Amino acid sequence: MQKKVVLYALSTCGWCKRTKALLNDNGIVYEVHDVDTLVGDERKRIMADATRWNPRGSFPTIVIDDGKTVIVGFDEARIREALDL
Repeated sequence: MQKKVVLYALSTCGWCKRTKALLNDNGIVYEVHDVDTLVGDERKRIMADATRWNPRGSFPTIVIDDGKTVIVGFDEARIREALDL
């Protein structure tokens, strides 16, 4: 069974793009929130969610299985390990 993956990212962030490519290349289904493309209350709500997992509010932040694993930044080895790739 595939793990639940949520990615908090910025549409212009190179590390976020690498994270998306890694997930896409490995067939991982994930929910993505490009925070910089959101506005108003939706942006506030998504940022509040993101900072719950990563208080620094940096990107990318990957939340796996509702917080069992949280990976901040592009760490390919940790992402692969966490997702059994």
